[in-house]
Parts: sequence; structure tokens; C-alpha cells
Amino acid sequence: MARIAVIGAGMGAMAGAARLAVAGHRVTVYERTETYGGAVRRLERDGFAFDTGPGVLPLPAVWRDLFLKTGKEPLEACVELTQVDPAARHVFADGTEVSLPNASRAGVVAALDAALGPGAGDRWGDFLVRAREAWDRTRRPLLEEPLWPNWPVLAEREPYPAVPHKRLLRTRRAGTLAEVGAWELRDPRLTALLEGHALAYGLDPRVAPASAAVLPYLEHAFGTWYVRGGIRELARAVYERCLARRVEFGFGAEVTGVREKDGRAAGVRLADGTVAEADFVVAGVAPGALPDVPPPAVGEVPPQRGLPSRLTVLLALRGPRPAGTAHRTVVHTPDRDGELESLFGSGGQGATAPRPTVTVLRPDDPRLVPDAGHEAVTLTATVPAAASAQACADRTEAMITAAERALPDLRDRLLWHESRTPADVAGATGAPGGAVPAPALAAAGGALLHPANSTALPGLFTAGGWSHPGGGLPHAGMSGALVAGLIVEGPDFRGSR
Repeated sequence: MARIAVIGAGMGAMAGAARLAVAGHRVTVYERTETYGGAVRRLERDGFAFDTGPGVLPLPAVWRDLFLKTGKEPLEACVELTQVDPAARHVFADGTEVSLPNASRAGVVAALDAALGPGAGDRWGDFLVRAREAWDRTRRPLLEEPLWPNWPVLAEREPYPAVPHKRLLRTRRAGTLAEVGAWELRDPRLTALLEGHALAYGLDPRVAPASAAVLPYLEHAFGTWYVRGGIRELARAVYERCLARRVEFGFGAEVTGVREKDGRAAGVRLADGTVAEADFVVAGVAPGALPDVPPPAVGEVPPQRGLPSRLTVLLALRGPRPAGTAHRTVVHTPDRDGELESLFGSGGQGATAPRPTVTVLRPDDPRLVPDAGHEAVTLTATVPAAASAQACADRTEAMITAAERALPDLRDRLLWHESRTPADVAGATGAPGGAVPAPALAAAGGALLHPANSTALPGLFTAGGWSHPGGGLPHAGMSGALVAGLIVEGPDFRGSR
């Protein structure tokens, strides 16, 4: 039985902790804040409750696997999962609207044809077939296996089978997501639908590789899910599973460094001056959070830099949620170039997107409201990391204005609103500027890969969104599985099955 110190109580770190405890190890989690979940938090006020992190759950099989492997109770015995149907309603810049059914290619094709015109659905359906091929090529190396030692193969090879495109007497293939939209989808609304998935993860579609096509495919193939009571309930269930497996937690326990002895990790140093000895250390923290964690060695994947953050606006509304309301509505910006420049351009850190793309979440969940005469609504948008208070205030107002396109009586019903800014994200996760990590993607020269879960210091491993396989709830869960496999089975571990 090994002693294992886990730094941070984020979702990936807790997933690894539960698996390691089941394998017979003594696991202690040290969390500098007073609660668990990392970015998966909740705000409660006046009888309203809101998720302040992710609001929907893709690929729940990752968490089902965790509960299956760590105890007798399945995930569904610990939380109530429901499919979100329609998966999303989209409001485009020209006023066109479409509601896309959950996990139904035929239904999506029919809906797009009806809303956008004949042929639109088939173009999107054909794109999904190609996206599936990219998913099949990258699923194991980017989600289920430790990062390959020869990772440059993933960096150089574009797995998306782009359609040949003739341009100026030359035949080209799309290399970026924006080119996929322009050359293969050929409709600004379909392009907005495609690019919206990248934007939600903080990716610039103009430079994101075509392999980012797996992001809408993942949602299409495995559905969009909601946890009754909010996604925070998933964090609670994972925390309680850890406790049931005798994982120990220390809250308000800030780790200031990793103890090294005889050339390997041997424990952690705490802010109160104590040292907790351990045989292995798992760091579930952002790059730079611990000054003596060694950077990747020469030739290894460096940490991602320059990623944006997320602004969340919580709306308490008088009046009941109307019957038939979509759980999720994406209001697309009428100024795509302006939004992308505000986020990814040279002046993005202080710029304000006058009309941002906004996701409006309106769960049909009585647990989130004081009574049936009220509604809890959450708005989210991608914003620059370290955005100033004034920039966040401006964007909050712009987000509420954009949301009125989906909810016309919003301001008349508004009781109060609160915002969760990049500074709040930084406080919850420790990520500089509140940056939010993106999922690992192939191609693009490795710019969207993440450092391996093993490090240059033997005995030290990393879990969570800032290490392989990257950000997002499914990826965080898999990072925990990979770290547990590497510790339990050693360097010969070849991945989850």
C-alpha cells in the first residue's frame, strides 16, 4: 500500500483519488479552498441555485465507468441523469432559429433542412460522418491512453478527412475549422453552428485544426446530459465516492511545493510549514501554481498558454419557466470577426465584444428555484483571461442584451443578477487569469496537446484539465483514470479499457 498525496480537489484529481483508493492505496487530498470540485461550483441565493461552472454533461460514460470501477453503486444511483432534448436551440445572426434533437443524425438533418433550406441538413450530416472518422482515429490516443512518447505523430497528422476543394486552380483541403465551415458547409449559419462548439472551449476557429470537428461530433454521438440539481451534484457524488473509499481530504490546506528525496517525489510541503510524506504525488493544478514542479523536459509537450476564460451571468427571474422551453439556447453573434478579434486579437485582453455569442441555460429543475413561480437562468460566454472588472461589467450587459433574442421578456422579469468573472475562476482553480483549458486535439503542430500525466520527476504525476487529455468534464475524468493506471500498473500501462 502506497501513500499518495493529491494536490487539489478538482474533478480529475478526485477521479484519480477514488481509483487509487480502490486499488488499496492510502490517499490524502490537499485542497487550498474550502470545498471540492475545482471549477464545478454552485451559487445559492434567495432560494435560487446556479451552476457556476459547466452546465451540461457530455460523454457521461466516463463518469459511469468511474462509479462502476470504484463501488457497487452505479452513477445513476448517486445522481439523476436526464437527456437534454432538444440538445440545443440555435438563434442565428439573421434571425433564423432551429432546435436540434439530441443524438439523432436523421432528426438533425431534417431540422436543418426545414430551418435553413434543402441541402443544409445533408451538408451537416456528411460533415458528421467525416467528424466521426476523425473521432475514431484519435479517441484512444487522445482520451484513453497515456500520451504517446512519439507524440509528434499526433501533432503532425491531421485526422479529419477534409473534402478536396478547388481554389485558384489549386486543390486544397481544409486545415482549420474555419476552412471546414467555408469550404464544406457553405452556409454562414452552419459555420456558426460549427464554430460555436470551438468557441465554447475557448478555441479560435481560424487557427483551430480541422480535427476540432470531434467537438460537435462528441455531443452528437453521445448526447447532451443534465444532472438534476445541477452539475455540482456530480461533483458531490464523486466527493462522496472518494469518502466511501476512505480518501482523506484536507480543506484549507494549501500546498506550496513538492518534496523531493533521492531524485523522486516524496511528499508535499504545506503553507503552515508541515511536510506530508508520500510515495507518489498527483498534482491537479494549473501550470505555474507550484513553483518547484518541474516543467516538461526538452522534447515533451509544453503547457498550453494564452487561453481565454469564461464569464457566467446568473439571472433570477420572476415568473415560471414556460412549457416547452429549450434547456439550452445558443445565441450566435452577428459580428463574428469582431468577437474573434476581441478574444484572440492583439488587443483582446481589454476589448469588449459588442455582441458576443451567448449560451442560455434554462433547466426545468425545481431544485434550482424557490418555487414554481420563478426561473433560474444562466448565461455563459467566452472572454479574455484576466479581463478587467470594467470589461466584465460591459460584457455582462452585452450578454443580457444578446440573451433577449432568446428570452424577449428577460429584463421585465429580472429580479437580480450576479456575475462570475475570470477572477472568480482563478480563485476556484488557481489558473492564472482564470484561463480555462481546452481538450487535447491532434494536428496544429501539437499546440492543442497537453503535457503527459507523468513528469520529469519520478513519482510525480499530473491530473485535471491542464494535463493530458485536457479540459472538459469527460477529459478530466479520463485524466484521473490514466494517472491511476500509471501508478498502479507502472510505465507499461497502455490505457483504459
